[in-house]
Amino acid sequence: MKIVFLSRLQNKVSRGAENFVLELSKRLSKNYQVDILSGNDADNILKVIKGGYDIAIPINGRLQSLKTSLGRITGKYKLLITGHSGIGRDDIWNIAVARPDVFVALTDFMAKWAKQWAWASRVVKIPNGIDLDKFSPEGEKIKLDLKKPIILSVGALVWYKHHEKVIDAVSRLRKGSVLIVGEGELKEDLKKLGKEKLGDRFMISNFSYEDMPKVYRSSDLFTLPSWDREAFGIVYLEAMASGLGVVAPNDVSRREILGDAGLFAEISNPIDYAETVKKALGIDWVKLARAQAEKFSWEKVAKEYEELMLNMIKQKGCQK
Repeated sequence: MKIVFLSRLQNKVSRGAENFVLELSKRLSKNYQVDILSGNDADNILKVIKGGYDIAIPINGRLQSLKTSLGRITGKYKLLITGHSGIGRDDIWNIAVARPDVFVALTDFMAKWAKQWAWASRVVKIPNGIDLDKFSPEGEKIKLDLKKPIILSVGALVWYKHHEKVIDAVSRLRKGSVLIVGEGELKEDLKKLGKEKLGDRFMISNFSYEDMPKVYRSSDLFTLPSWDREAFGIVYLEAMASGLGVVAPNDVSRREILGDAGLFAEISNPIDYAETVKKALGIDWVKLARAQAEKFSWEKVAKEYEELMLNMIKQKGCQK
């Protein structure tokens, strides 16, 4: 089986989609030929057509998905698209216009939503995965110049991650520091807000993906109050695998991901959010969090993808 991922920013950024490509390709390449086209090559459909691939997986959506879809006419490969864009216009395009052979939804809620647009596609649900060896409660920590307990939030510094809600909530507590890890256009605004409301109980920083396990281990609780169109939130898995409890928005998808490894808040209500954070800080989450994370191990997830892809090319009648 020959598989190709099309990922423009691979090795340039470490967002959820790029980490997904990294982790899945690493495991599939043990038994199959796996290529990753990045940069300009990720949009060069001729490379895909000439590559003799069985499965093509475009990561960046929209025009890339459409071009890869049209390339099936001569390339004779199967098209698989994952729901990393999240519920909304981008994935409507990826499903209804690109019409992949298979659309992989990341949650049951997303799968139900996707089926209303999947006139010519099969929808299956496979969650994101987590490396349980890399993200673990045991291991090296990092020195953080913040007073304990440390509430960690990880994600791009953009409006729909709603980091400002974390700052507002924790500012209502007598103790607790906020560490936000990420980069983005709202960095200066969030830095100003954090210093105004939390003073020396606040920090914004950025770490390499390789250092993130140390950051999780050095924190006491995780929260990310992102909007309800969040595709999945791999950072929730990273936190749980590291033994952290999570405070998350009270919606169906987050409940599916977190199970009993966290508490759920009405994040639009800063008082409720603050009280939920306070309650979560008083609970020992390590066993519950780790047990929930184990349900999403990359070994399990990669096996599901492998079986799905083998089934796809079996239908194609061209297993190699």
